[in-house]
Amino acid sequence: MNETKTEYATFGGGCFWCVEAIYELADGVLATESGYTGGAVQNPSYGQICTGQTGHAEVVRVTYDPQKTSYQKLLDIFFDTHNPTTLNRQGNDVGTQYRSAVFYHSPKQKAAADQTISKLDASGEFENPIVTKVEPAAEFYKAERYHQDYFAQNPNASYCRFVVKPKVDKFKNQQKAEAE
Repeated sequence: MNETKTEYATFGGGCFWCVEAIYELADGVLATESGYTGGAVQNPSYGQICTGQTGHAEVVRVTYDPQKTSYQKLLDIFFDTHNPTTLNRQGNDVGTQYRSAVFYHSPKQKAAADQTISKLDASGEFENPIVTKVEPAAEFYKAERYHQDYFAQNPNASYCRFVVKPKVDKFKNQQKAEAE
């Protein structure tokens, strides 16, 4: 019997609805969960997170099959699908809970994230320096049920139509171009 080995990757790139919707489409991703990490409050609620006082970021924990995708590929998706140069902000979403952050689960993941940031900064791909924080994975608190698979369940909500959908469409087009 061939058992699938899984690993975790955790990313904060603004609103977790956007991040989750993209990773749900990525090859080798087995599951995604929206949640909170990086702060001091145990079992925080969305209402608490929105105050910016908990220290937590909105994140997505990705469960993936390392035989089907690499952590580097997941990092590349992360940096391609949000703006890592804006401190505590993604578009109109402002606050420390929307910070750009990679929460690493191993020294190898930390090294990959640090190296990717260095390469991207040196490449000049972004006009401004990357402000993404690279932090050790801390306690993960799963967000409330209505946040899970939010885009899939609410595609006609205005935030989904105007913010999430364009990011998802861009990602789908990139995947299609890579496959051709």
